[in-house]
This record gives sequence, structure tokens and C-alpha cells, in this order.
Amino acid sequence: MANDHAERRLVAVLAADIVGYSRLIEADEAGTLAAIRALRCDVVDPLLDEYHGRIVKLMGDGAIVEFGSVVDAVACAVAVQKEVIARQADVPPDRRIHFRMGINLGDVVVDGDDLLGDGINIASRLEQLCEPGGLYVSGTAYDQLQGKLGLPLEFIGEQHVKNITRPVRTYRVQFEGGARKSTARAPARRRWGLAAAGLAVLVAGTALFYRPWETFEDGAAAGQQVLALPDKPSIAVMPFDNLSSDPEQAYFADGMTEDLITDLSKLSGIFVTSRNSTFAYKEKRANVAQVAKQLGVQYVLEGSVRRQGDQVRINAQLIDARGDHHLWADRYDGSMDNIFALQDKVIAQIVSALTVELTAAEKAQAAKIETDNPEAYDLVLKGLEHLHRDSEKETLLAIPLLEKAIAIDPDYGRAYAALAAANWRIASSNWESANLSFERMMERANQNLALALRNPTPLAYAVSAEILAKRGHYDEAFADISKAIALAPNDPDIHVSKARILNAKGRATEAEQEAHVAMRLDPQFPPSYLRVLALSLFHQEKYQEALEDLEVVVSRQSDVPEDYATIVSCLGHLDRTGEVQENIGKFDALSVPAGYAPLTVQEMGWWWYGDVFDYDRAYRDRVQEGLRMAGVQEGAGTDIPYDSYARLISKTNGEYNVRGTTRVDAPMAKRLLDQGATMIDVRSPLSYDRAHAAGAISISVITELSKEALAKVARKDDPIIFSCHGKYCGDSAYSAAKALVWGYRNVYHFAGGFPAWEDAHYPIESTPAVADKSG
Repeated sequence: MANDHAERRLVAVLAADIVGYSRLIEADEAGTLAAIRALRCDVVDPLLDEYHGRIVKLMGDGAIVEFGSVVDAVACAVAVQKEVIARQADVPPDRRIHFRMGINLGDVVVDGDDLLGDGINIASRLEQLCEPGGLYVSGTAYDQLQGKLGLPLEFIGEQHVKNITRPVRTYRVQFEGGARKSTARAPARRRWGLAAAGLAVLVAGTALFYRPWETFEDGAAAGQQVLALPDKPSIAVMPFDNLSSDPEQAYFADGMTEDLITDLSKLSGIFVTSRNSTFAYKEKRANVAQVAKQLGVQYVLEGSVRRQGDQVRINAQLIDARGDHHLWADRYDGSMDNIFALQDKVIAQIVSALTVELTAAEKAQAAKIETDNPEAYDLVLKGLEHLHRDSEKETLLAIPLLEKAIAIDPDYGRAYAALAAANWRIASSNWESANLSFERMMERANQNLALALRNPTPLAYAVSAEILAKRGHYDEAFADISKAIALAPNDPDIHVSKARILNAKGRATEAEQEAHVAMRLDPQFPPSYLRVLALSLFHQEKYQEALEDLEVVVSRQSDVPEDYATIVSCLGHLDRTGEVQENIGKFDALSVPAGYAPLTVQEMGWWWYGDVFDYDRAYRDRVQEGLRMAGVQEGAGTDIPYDSYARLISKTNGEYNVRGTTRVDAPMAKRLLDQGATMIDVRSPLSYDRAHAAGAISISVITELSKEALAKVARKDDPIIFSCHGKYCGDSAYSAAKALVWGYRNVYHFAGGFPAWEDAHYPIESTPAVADKSG
């Protein structure tokens, strides 16, 4: 009987590609191809021979290479990167060829000369995460390198990569002449209707949305620059080791560490490095003095947690890194019932050792007890552990844990705040598989936030500020973000949230300052911080600086469409139109498959960080001006100026009103539709196709709605109903206002939109309807 089993073998796989290949080819096809051939002939092929590498497949801009050992693969990759960099020292920076590389040790399927399977896929995904000129290796490859090459290997977290169900342990290979450090990225989603303040995703408050795979270091970050010590005692709390017999208790040790950071962050007399930066060292044997130097602090707190049943033991030691001596070391034993008392003892000893004077408000805040129920506390720690992973699936897993904590302790403010933040994250990320509309999640966020503010925490105020900004209530948003900073002055995420709100109101210089504060508190800041800084620079017309920062951002987090729009606008202002089409293509490649619009001037005018109706006008104009200078298409419905219809729109508590239209609820909309009115669903085609009111037709406000398109479905005196995602969505308001300007006299604004129709249990369809009432 023939053997039907495929041949398999364990191999080290190197994946490599050329960064910016399309841009290089467009700028100078012949020169680029000649340079690539020269590098392959003089550098790549000889080194592959030396280290016994076999090219499995070649693409135009990349390759897959097989090695017999991980050591050979890494040594070869490092040699190639160093030599490629050295040979191009005299080449202009914009013409240099840079490689990204990823290496994995894995089982593969042999198919003739080709290799297939996850062993290949993981290497390819790591290469996509890697910075230009750098090298990432998987955990399986890392395990084979210990003590063999003498190259520092930096753990950058477990990466969630496309089409691989399990997270991949990932390490950055550090070598002289290599790329500057940057951040591995987490998947991002296209957001709609986000806060006018540019709140692309909630990050504020007690490092709730910490992402261990998103640590960031550029030339100004901790690893490559000596940070001056602050003018007050400074401390980094390192991740406490989990010494429990159950590895699943790691969440508890992480939660204890985070709580200590959070409690210390509330004290104005201490400078505390963020969790994001200290957790970058998790599971690594780091030298205390080196850690302190990289993070710019004098003191380092280390420790461990052992939990056995109801009993807890905390070991902690405070080290003065300048002299490498212990200020104190102690052990704290107790039960889960007095876990907060144990934490308070650790905090008290730190405060005493650093001779810090607490203000009266800080003493009062420290005396407050979040909950006296250890089970509720444990559930919140578990919920936060899921939220830290910042994905749709993990967020949905967190919600029932937080709800259970609230059921046990209905007065637990922190649980309500975390639940409101989870609701807001789902709403602002527009995660469809959550099966809940933006409006539904906003309602839940508002309900939980109201309960959280009965016993406010920094996180509660931060969430409130973001939602208030979404509604255009900037004075109240500033008030709440200031309260959050007052309660947690060392929380960098809150400073970044404030920077976003400042950007939205045109106060870019202040926004830049806040972004720098956040970056100092978190030396290994994520790309989102640099994005906020870039936008503040753009707002100050510092287009070259903004462009440089954004290019670093997209090299690490390449799936946020708006970043490419800003880059295009920068290029337009700088008259560098040769690079425009590549970036428009990247925007469209992310936006269009998701059911959203290609890049147009109008799309970015409306949707620049959400409801630009309240966004700083000068900034919006600056964005659109740059897009026009770059040659970007205007988009649908641009025969009338923005101000002519925007002036008809107002907002009350985040809900839209359109002067000159009749606002209708679901029953009235149903009656009008039954009487022959035209209902126009102006959501994206993807949302419309998924489900819409029976009898409604689709004309997307961004891609299709124009004077000509409207004339095909209704006459000027016909009743027209405009519907979208719900009362917090501006689509139907903008559409109705445009219809008025175009001369339509019988316009209805169905503000509740599809969610209200669905709630009323009226007929729903899932296939597009087509109508033509012209003539």
C-alpha cells in the first residue's frame, strides 16, 4: 500500500522582503533593479553559501530561505543586514534598500522544492512585523540560540499574527549597525464616528490598554538615549514573578504589579514609569542598573507573589540603582481578605524610604477602599488581563468577568469603569462580530460610566473625557481629563488622551507638550503616542517632522488607514507628489475591503477622527488642502461647499439635529415608508448588505451621495427619509442637510436609524434594494 503521508521536516526558515519596494521601483525602476541584483550577487548569495542556506522561493521584493540550523540562519541574516547597511552609506536615504527579516524554527511540509505550512507562515508574519534593517525570531528559534552567538535578544511579547491561532513568542535580535528599535504591532481596525478629539482607541487610565507587543523605541527612546533623572524621586516597578504552583495565577502577579504602579502613580511627589515600559522586561533577566538607566529612574522595585488557595505571600525589595544597593527588602503574608492591606504596606514602605510627603488629598485617596470583596477583586484582575490584550475576542471575554464582579459588589467603581471602557472600545472600534451596534455599546458605556462616577477613579474620568469629546463637549472633557491627571499624574495614557483633545481644539503646541510628558513617563511608548505627536506637529505646519514621525508609526503599525491619509497630506504640503500614489494605495487597500470608502478629500474632511463638525476648522482645512495639493479626488457630493450644509447641523448630548428637516422616530418612519416615501440608508454598502430596513435603498454618504445620485431616486417634492447607524451617527444628518441645499423640500431625519428600526421589530432585509423614481 502506498504511503499517503506528506514528507515533513523541521527546518529554520528565514523570510525577508525589501521595504518600500513599490516606491523604489516607481522612483527609479532600472536603478533599483540594478542595485538589488548587485546586493544579491555581492552580498546575499555568498553569505547564503557560507551559512548553507537554500532559497526556497523568490518574489519580486522578498524571499523564503531554508537553513539546517537556527544558528546559521541568524548568523547569516545578521551578516546580510550589516553588509547591506555598510554598502549603502553613500546612497541617499530615500534610495537605500532595506530588508525586514523574520526567522522561525518549525515543522514544514515538503512539496518538491517548495516548503509549506505554519513553519513558513510564522517566519513571514514576523518579517512583516519587523522594522527596516532588523531581525525578529520566534520563541522556538530563540530556544536554540541560548549562549551560541553572543547577540542580545530582546523579548517583545507574544505577537498575535494573521492566520495563526496561538500567539507567537517574539524576540528582537540586537546587533551593531542594525535598525533602530521600534514596536511590534497589534491589529488595528478601521474606526467610524470616533470622537472629534481624535480618540482612535481608548488608552486612558491605569494602563488599561497596555499592549506588551507594542513597546516602542526610536532614536529618542530609552534604549538609545540617557534620560535625565526627574527632579523628584523616580521609580520603576518591575513585573512581579509568579511563584504560585499554578502558572494560571500569572494574571494575579501581573495585577498586583499593576496595582502598585497605579497606586504610586497617584502620588505627585514620585515619578513612576508606566507599566508599558516595565512590562517590556517581563520574563527577562534584566540588570537593574541597566533597566534604571534605560527608563531614566533612580529606584527599582522587584518582587514576587505566591498564592496558594486563600493565602498570599508578597516578597518585595527596593533598590537604589545608582549605588546598586538595597534600601529595604521585606515579606508580607496574609489572606485574600486583607490583600489591600498588604499592598498598602508595600506602598507605605516605598513612600517612607523615598521620604515622600503626601498631600492631604493623596492621604484621603489612599484611605479609600475600592472593594472589600476578594472575589470581586480577583474577577476584575482577570477581566483586566483580557483587556490588556486589546482584541475583539479578548474584550468580549473580559465583559462577563467584570459584570460578575459588579454583581458581587454593586459599588465597585473600578469594575464599572473597566466595563465602560470595554463598551467604549467595542463602540469606537466598530467590531462587527460583537453583534452590537455602535449605539448599543454607547448606551452601555454611558450607563456603566454613570455608575463608575459614583466612586470615581482615574480611568472613569478618562473614559468620561473621551466620550464627552465625542459629543463635542470639550469644556467638560477638559475638566474630566484634568481630574484624571490630578488623581494619577504619572499615567502616560491620560496625558496622551489630553493631547488628543487639545489637538482637536487647535491647541497643538500644548498637545505636543503633553505628548512629550507621556513619552517621558513611558520611555518605551507605543506607536499611538508618536501618532499624537505627529498630528500636533502637522497642526503647527511642521510637515516634514510630522511626516518623519508618521513614517516610523506605519513601519510598526501599518493597518491604520488614517495614518496614510495624513502622510499623503504632508506630502502634498511638501510638494513630494512622487510618493503619493503608494500611500493612497495603502489607505484604499485597508479601507475598501472593509466596506469603507477609498481616500477622498471629502471622506477625510468629515471623518477626520470622527465628527469633524466640532473638530478644529483650521486643522480640517489644513488636512484637506494637503490632500488636494497631492492630487486626491474630491469625492461624491462636492458640488456644494461644506459650510453651506454644515451650518444646518447642531448636536445636543452627542445627538444630531438638522434645521429645516422633520425629525422622525421609527413608527413615523415606517408610516412614511408605507405611504410611498423613499428611505435612503446612507451607511456603507457592507453595513447595508448585512441588514437594513425592508424597502430602504442604499446610497452611501461618502462614496455615492451626490446631487445626481439623489435625482435618480426622488423628485424635489418627494418625501425622503435619511437613515444611518443611530442617533450618535452623523451620516444621516449630513445627508439630510445636503439634500436641503440641493433643493429638496420634504426631508425627514430618522435619527434613530437602523438600530431604532430593529428595536421596533419592523421588517428587515439583507439584500440590496434598487429603485429609480426619476422622471
